[in-house]
Parts: sequence; C-alpha cells; structure tokens
Amino acid sequence: MKENILVEMRNKVDAVSRVMQNVINELTTVRDMAVGSLEVIKKLPGYDKAIEELKNEMIEANKLVEQANEKIKSTDKKLEL
Repeated sequence: MKENILVEMRNKVDAVSRVMQNVINELTTVRDMAVGSLEVIKKLPGYDKAIEELKNEMIEANKLVEQANEKIKSTDKKLEL
C-alpha cells in the first residue's frame, strides 16, 4: 500500500478510538447517574410497597403469557392433525 493510504487509515483508526473513548466515558457517567437515582428512589416513602406491586404485576403478566403460549401450542396440535 502507498504510504498516504496507510496514514489516512491510521488517522481514521485514531479518530474512531477517540470517539469510542468518549462513548465509554459517557456510558460510565450514565451508569453512575442511574445508580445514584436508584439509591435516591429507594429512600422514598412507599418504595417497598411499590416494588411488591410491580412484582405481582409481573407474575400476572407471566401467567397471561404462559396461557397464551399454551393456547398457541394447542392450536398448533389441532392444525397438525
């Protein structure tokens, strides 16, 4: 390869490296903010009750999904016959 092509490639790799480092730094900042926000939310009154309600909602949603999957499976069996 010609030297100028190699220099251009090197510059592009350096630029991508700088961009990726900035992305990593921003991601770290976002993670720190998310952890801090969660810690603040945990101290709010009613947090434990809200978590229990969310757990119950997820259990109900999972039951509905399982029921729908069972119906799909039973429909598939009928179609195979």
